[in-house]
Amino acid sequence: MKSSSLELLKSLLDSPGPSGFEAEPARIWRTEAESFADSVEVDVGGNCIAAINPDADSRVMFAGHVDEIGIMVSHVDDKGFIYFSTIGGWDHQVFVGQRVVISTRKGQVRGVIGKKPIHLIKSDDRDTGSKVTDLWIDIGSRTKNETLKRIRIGDPGVLASTALDFPHGRLVSRSIDNRIGAFVVLEALRLLAARRPASAVFAVATAREEIAWTGGGAKTSAAGIDPSVAIVVDVTHATDHPNLESKEHGDVKLGKGPVLSRGSSVSSVVFEMLAGVAEAQKIPYQTAAAPTDTGTDADAIHTTLRGVPTGLISIPNRYMHSPNEMVELADVDKAAKLLAAFARKVKPTTDFRPL
Repeated sequence: MKSSSLELLKSLLDSPGPSGFEAEPARIWRTEAESFADSVEVDVGGNCIAAINPDADSRVMFAGHVDEIGIMVSHVDDKGFIYFSTIGGWDHQVFVGQRVVISTRKGQVRGVIGKKPIHLIKSDDRDTGSKVTDLWIDIGSRTKNETLKRIRIGDPGVLASTALDFPHGRLVSRSIDNRIGAFVVLEALRLLAARRPASAVFAVATAREEIAWTGGGAKTSAAGIDPSVAIVVDVTHATDHPNLESKEHGDVKLGKGPVLSRGSSVSSVVFEMLAGVAEAQKIPYQTAAAPTDTGTDADAIHTTLRGVPTGLISIPNRYMHSPNEMVELADVDKAAKLLAAFARKVKPTTDFRPL
């Protein structure tokens, strides 16, 4: 990966942007897109859309959501301690002992998550997992009014962490789910801007995927674009670490290439086309089964309007929904190259019906 692209990726990962509050990473994404795309816009839902050849007959949509899981301030007690709710799906044990960054109208506020010390927990309760209702955020205030001068109810936050380089081209960070997908679709568009396809290609950094019970930004942006075909880029669980059974969760490894999903919410035509392109370009890939829904933006896109033939490419990811998610950059590069090669194969005559 080029150093400039890696710098962009780390900037995206370090920017706080939980669901519904993605503006900061979205601005970084748009600024980069403006350096090579024909058009860049943001809609009222917070989805960012960059395009090349926007007026061409066939329309290809690449979607990666730019939001992450987070927290929200829900209550302040008389001593100034903050209680919080979750945005998206959390293992509450992850919160214990963490630092947080709360985004406010006056800037970022740092805090620490507090819990009763082990010395003071009754012996019978020491093996019981913490719940978010047992925890609080301490920003150093002495009173409720002091806290409320700095934060408001409803302010969002994320765990305080920064991206780390690991051996073998591995990267560790929070928000890899799924800022990495937003990054991949932008990198694919950059490749296509250098060697243009016949089709219009729209790269979309979608909003609100982590709370997308009604389709989130993926559904609304797909409705606006009305694509001929769509590819979603997300993460999937790498199963190459202890305490996971491949026979239950699949055999997915870091460094073995992006993962192509097969399943009821994924177009079989698009899957076969992606696999064929990968093999022709000598891009290694892995395959995962998705017998019902996929738990990604693909579920919303494939039922948009009259239906959109949709594929799903995932980046293997260890320790998902934690501050220490891990991916291998070679998989990320290969995913972008596969997307670009796929877009070049799409023509106005391409038939995506499962005949």
